[in-house]
Amino acid sequence: MDYKEHIAIVEDWPKEGVQFKDITPLMDNGPAFKAAVDEIVEYAKEKNIDIVVGPEARGFIVGCPVSYALEIGFAPVRKEGKLPRETIKVDYGLEYGKDVLTIHKDAIKPGQRVLIIDDLLATGGTIEATIDLVEQLGGKVAGCAFLIELTYLDGRSKLDGYDVLTLMQY
Repeated sequence: MDYKEHIAIVEDWPKEGVQFKDITPLMDNGPAFKAAVDEIVEYAKEKNIDIVVGPEARGFIVGCPVSYALEIGFAPVRKEGKLPRETIKVDYGLEYGKDVLTIHKDAIKPGQRVLIIDDLLATGGTIEATIDLVEQLGGKVAGCAFLIELTYLDGRSKLDGYDVLTLMQY
């Protein structure tokens, strides 16, 4: 399936000069969204995954149905102050400053094979921080899966040594 047929390109959003890749048309199309999720599920099966981890918010949108299909757990990665129990955190850089991501301290058990899922691989900062959190808890990142990769931002270079699946590249 050509998933790009279900991606809307929004010019100059969220700021001038940006071509935003909107996944909501893909999500609106049941068969297309199911096909994309199923493709990631097959990848996860090959990687013998124990748990799925997804950063907020679009990592939840893609990660939760994958977790459900595999009948395994899902661990959310959220911004600081959003998770109710004891967490660990990591600071990471953004183009305009810094942010903090957190995960529950008991979300990953040592040795668990983890698939990190998000909608988009851009600069790689969010996924690099998510990998750091998983590895701090003793998890093994068996793979990273994305609907879209923006190759011109070279985020994949931050994932050197990790297996990466992307369904679309721009």
